[in-house]
Amino acid sequence: MAELDNDLLSIQEARTLATQARDAQKKFLHASQAEVDRICEAMAQAAADASQNLARMAAEETGYGVPEHKVLKNLLSSKMLWDEIKNTPTVGVIRNNPERGTYDIAWPMGVVAALTPSTNPTSTAMFKTLIAVKARNAIIVAPHPFAVKCSIETIRVMAEAGERAGMPKGLVSCMARITLPGTQELMKHKYVALILATGGSDMVRAAHSVGKPAYGVGPGNVPVYVDRSADIQRAAKYIVASKAFDHSVICATEQSVVADKPIAAQLEELMKAEGAYFADEAMSKVLAKNLFVGHLPNPKAVGKSPQQLAQMYGFSVPDWARIIVCKLKAVGPEDPLSGEKLTTVLGWYEADGWEEGCERCLQLIDYGGRGHSLVIHAQDQNVIMQFGLEKPVFRILVNTWGTLGATGFTTGVAPSMTLGSGGVGGAITGDNISVHHLYNIKRLAYEIRTAPDAAFAPGSTDNPEQRRAFSGGSVYSAPAAIAASNIDTQVEEIVKRVLMELKK
Repeated sequence: MAELDNDLLSIQEARTLATQARDAQKKFLHASQAEVDRICEAMAQAAADASQNLARMAAEETGYGVPEHKVLKNLLSSKMLWDEIKNTPTVGVIRNNPERGTYDIAWPMGVVAALTPSTNPTSTAMFKTLIAVKARNAIIVAPHPFAVKCSIETIRVMAEAGERAGMPKGLVSCMARITLPGTQELMKHKYVALILATGGSDMVRAAHSVGKPAYGVGPGNVPVYVDRSADIQRAAKYIVASKAFDHSVICATEQSVVADKPIAAQLEELMKAEGAYFADEAMSKVLAKNLFVGHLPNPKAVGKSPQQLAQMYGFSVPDWARIIVCKLKAVGPEDPLSGEKLTTVLGWYEADGWEEGCERCLQLIDYGGRGHSLVIHAQDQNVIMQFGLEKPVFRILVNTWGTLGATGFTTGVAPSMTLGSGGVGGAITGDNISVHHLYNIKRLAYEIRTAPDAAFAPGSTDNPEQRRAFSGGSVYSAPAAIAASNIDTQVEEIVKRVLMELKK
């Protein structure tokens, strides 16, 4: 009975928040660009100021990761993200082409249902809130059951800051009663226009099954290829640091090394110096048995240090170990450690030459990482470009970290905690999701060429003279000149009329 009551309360909460969000978004639709930016800047600053406390809360509540690293993710999703998108126009006419007679007008999606994961709960909530509100949407966060408290606090901090800056109350909210029926009710609610889902594959499939537009991004199985031309010392330093970062809970973290044989022994020794502990066969078997539940990562093992894993599963590792490396032979179910491991365990393969390394990387990508990401360490530009051209992934990260490179911290890709895997990975886009994905574009298009005479024909006719008269359909009149200033004036009048209609 108690479980049923909780389900009903969760369903009711989803309905209430969706209605409040719809009402707030209708008000926010009339906000100017300056008002939108003032509100978003206030939320970004508040989130950045609270980054340390929220990082600590997330680590304590979920038991995943490293608080100091979560601070960096929070700053990426607040201050760095805002610096990236603050000058992006999202209100009214955002661009025009006088020569083609077109004006692009940004139009928000409406109410966004945002499903957030336990692995990156506070940073993902910050990120989704900022890009949603920047595009004049309302947003309701539905957190993972393991991360409710830290998610609620994140949204409270941001919502209060936004409301102080003039944001309508209810535009940004977070569900507090999390049940599967409640989350399903939110996604299916008539006022929800878009689903923004980040998390496990089952959750992403559920988001796509609702029948509404959805950006759903799930797991990755990221290989890192180290070529004989690479800066081996830097590659070793970066791979270990990236795998150890927040105990490997970011989906773009390196999951398996593919080392070019001529430099494999050197890479191994350099990685050991950085804190990589190479497991023996017995330890690898223990990890393979315990790190997965079926084909999915075991939640009990996610985001754990090598020492925590050792304590949990009855083996020992030295205090200096930052990650555990297991040497593997196969890819697929027969060798579970070849899959995505959301913890500090890294696979290891060797390949003779970049062509063989390329093939091994493809096998790893096909085993749970299609469309996501790949890391390559090399100086040979031909090898780098071959990997870029041939791999079915949408982030090829060169001589950098998987974790911080894919999310935009150390590279020029858009700062994001939601990384698209494209059509090959079951997603609608391969982009790093950002503000551009959260508004539609209306287009005003003026005539720039007249229709051919044949288009004015009254229809089919048996009269031979009429058929001859309308046979010159390829003749076009010269385009009339368009005065950009006149169009600007007309567009302003149109926008005013639209807003007047919306206020009625």
